[in-house]
Amino acid sequence: MKKLKIYFIWMCLFPFAVQAQRTVNLYPKGIPNAKRTTLKDMPENPAEGLIRRVITPTLEMYLPKENAGRAAVVICPGGGYSVLVYEGEGVTTAKAFAKKGVAAFVLKYRLPNDSFQVNKTIAPLQDAQQAIKMVRDSASIWNIDANKVGIMGFSAGGHVASTEATHFSKALIENKSNTNLRPDFQILVYPVISMQDNLTHKDSRKQLLGVNPTKETIDLYSNELQVNNDSPPAYITQAADDKVVDVDNSIVYFERLRHHHVPVEMHIYQKGNHGFVFKHPGWMVPLFEWMQSNNWMNK
Repeated sequence: MKKLKIYFIWMCLFPFAVQAQRTVNLYPKGIPNAKRTTLKDMPENPAEGLIRRVITPTLEMYLPKENAGRAAVVICPGGGYSVLVYEGEGVTTAKAFAKKGVAAFVLKYRLPNDSFQVNKTIAPLQDAQQAIKMVRDSASIWNIDANKVGIMGFSAGGHVASTEATHFSKALIENKSNTNLRPDFQILVYPVISMQDNLTHKDSRKQLLGVNPTKETIDLYSNELQVNNDSPPAYITQAADDKVVDVDNSIVYFERLRHHHVPVEMHIYQKGNHGFVFKHPGWMVPLFEWMQSNNWMNK
């Protein structure tokens, strides 16, 4: 009941005036790294706002009425790599962006699963790369600036987003056009960053990397270790009392970016625990200010 009340307040602040224009198949020519299966997507349960299985990844588009040359953001909902908090973190956030003149795309990425993926570890990253490629390739059609395409992620979706922001140089998808897969900016909300024993969210690591990953694999997907001078500018936010994902994930990533001279801003709330965005309706205000100051959003 409490969650429903918070969600109602959020909807009042960002009402349903902005509707999705369309949902597009991320891989119209066939999904890479996929096994044949008779399983279907497990659709969103309206009562939960969650998606529990993804066979066919998609992008759900929210385009502002006046959008010529505007920025775009690909949103990766969280859920511990087990579910997608699609409505509360994905759709609601996309509508808030669209109302501010930013094109938003909710990514329904594949949740890692050995049953219908050849290599489950790379599936979410493939989908993030393909989403950036699709948005950038379609920039002129959707009236957005191809040089202002960012990625955003919540919780485990923050791991998807930060992985794309640190692993963009190696294409895991077909990219004959050599489209730039580097996001122009990254927005991370209570993100899982590290796969290291002392820092990771263990359930997320188990879902993505399996029960006994090698040290090499753990290091590869510990995104704080993959930061370099070409990493995209970042906005990071989390609550200090987060009991699900250690706030040190955000702090360590911030420090790595800072020491590589990558522009980064971080907002740490004193309280709010995991999922604080449902308790702090104004949490996007400093994010919008950051985007405005970096010329990714009009004032």
